[in-house]
Amino acid sequence: MKFLRTVLAATALCASTTSALALDFQLSFIAGTSLQEQQSFITAASMWSAKFSDPVTVKLTVGTGALDAGVLAQAGSRRLVGSYSSVAAQLALDATSALDDTAVANLTAGPSFGLLMNRTSDNPNGAGSATPFVDANGSANNSQIRLTAANARALGYTFGVGGVSGGCTDCDAFIQFSTGFSWDHDGSDGITAAAYDFVGIAVHEIGHALGFVSGVDTMDANSTGAFGSNAFTYVSPLDLFRWSDESRAANVSDWTADNRDKYFSVDRGLTEGALFSNGVTRGDGRQASHWKDNQGIGILDPTAARGEFLSISENDLMALDAIGWDRAAAVPIPSTLLLSGLGLLALLGSRRGQRRA
Repeated sequence: MKFLRTVLAATALCASTTSALALDFQLSFIAGTSLQEQQSFITAASMWSAKFSDPVTVKLTVGTGALDAGVLAQAGSRRLVGSYSSVAAQLALDATSALDDTAVANLTAGPSFGLLMNRTSDNPNGAGSATPFVDANGSANNSQIRLTAANARALGYTFGVGGVSGGCTDCDAFIQFSTGFSWDHDGSDGITAAAYDFVGIAVHEIGHALGFVSGVDTMDANSTGAFGSNAFTYVSPLDLFRWSDESRAANVSDWTADNRDKYFSVDRGLTEGALFSNGVTRGDGRQASHWKDNQGIGILDPTAARGEFLSISENDLMALDAIGWDRAAAVPIPSTLLLSGLGLLALLGSRRGQRRA
């Protein structure tokens, strides 16, 4: 994942998608992006604007390019670092829903939080051991939160200009679509059988920029036993709501690199929500910054099939609600450590379970 480390201070060719009274997107298109592709990005951004009412502007640089084989699109977000105590306080100030109230009430009190971890050099079960252990010593990885810039805006933080290395100098995220696939830009009559849903996948990538990311991907990519737990200062707001049966018993969220079930929960694991993916290297083969694949959970699933129409689900909205985005009333939609970017994979065969009806 590409990021720019910045300290946060709490306060309360371009196209704009909404008024300044709701979630707005400022889109900058890179050279070579067709008018049809630009309009599809604007449509996708408007779909998120219709779901959240935060009066902030998210700056995205978007376009197309040659990506790795099998990758439909990818997003690299600017990352910002805040103390856990500050982020927890901002989540409390920002609470606007019953889900928010439950999530805030169940956050760990104090300046730090505990994690269930494994595969670190300081694992008490042996260096690099797959056996999980509770890390709650208050060090940097227990007291820092790494947010996407857009997520930080939703929580009321202010910060200076910055961008994404190799993508932009002034943006919150850089999103690219592959030029190697056939795309359908109009889902109103379904998606052509031989093409992929351009607007839906743009919505997916914007969802990552809004904060649907997990630092477990960094743990998973570096799960060699060469790094101590303190090296992994990549916990995201969404990771505070990443739980398992084992972490519930230990009363800490789950930040392990393995293939046990991990699920979304805002009440410390008591209520099991949708399952997350577990990681490319040690998990189920999909990035942890997604829902579990092939279960029809939401638009933040890791793969998409040809002919598949993609749409935002209640699971997607609950996850973003918990990390600081404010749900809007229903409105019409307007016309050294190895880091990895977030990519949506092409599912070349038929999907085992359709996402949508």
